[in-house]
Amino acid sequence: MSGLFISFEGTEGGGKSTQVALLADRLRKLGHRPRTLREPGGTSIGEEIRHLLKHSEANHLMMPEAELLLMNASRAQLVREVIQPALTAGEIILCDRFYDSTTAYQGHGRQLDLELVRSVIEFAVGPVRPHLTLLLSVPTQVSEERRLARQASGTAGLRDRFEEADRTFFERVEYGFQQIAEAEPGRVKLVDATQSIEAVHDEIWRHVAVHLSPNCD
Repeated sequence: MSGLFISFEGTEGGGKSTQVALLADRLRKLGHRPRTLREPGGTSIGEEIRHLLKHSEANHLMMPEAELLLMNASRAQLVREVIQPALTAGEIILCDRFYDSTTAYQGHGRQLDLELVRSVIEFAVGPVRPHLTLLLSVPTQVSEERRLARQASGTAGLRDRFEEADRTFFERVEYGFQQIAEAEPGRVKLVDATQSIEAVHDEIWRHVAVHLSPNCD
């Protein structure tokens, strides 16, 4: 695979969507044609699964095991329908969440067996791995404050089942992401997302530029 695969990770309120858009815009100005994706989702099938996982009124009794399998069903479709062909074609992919979120949310957050989680992920993704993962880190308290502010302002959008979890769940998620970053420092780059949007983007760009041709500045 000759393309570049960059994933964005982190707990709620870290600004991933904003930073994906900023990076995509900067890459386009340099002549690249990045493809932006999100998880769960990114395909017609994946978007249906996303609705069921996050927004559907039918998901209140969803078990962690069902959540794990649905997440990876969406991911398996995305990898084979979109990501693998795009990388083979030499494209740059920017993905808002990938398998690290499953380790953090379903593994640590839902407290499923981590080895089982890893085996399901490996089945879903095959040989595909991000070349670079940008972990936008915010403390649990900051994440909670941002989520509540978004809900109070009316900009939160559709109901999100994951945002309904309690603080202890998100503390476990935050710990999970910390463990991932410590285990794979070559791939996972920790970014302090409590900084200004511009400062976060500049830090992200320093990590991304390493993976681009020397004339990209």
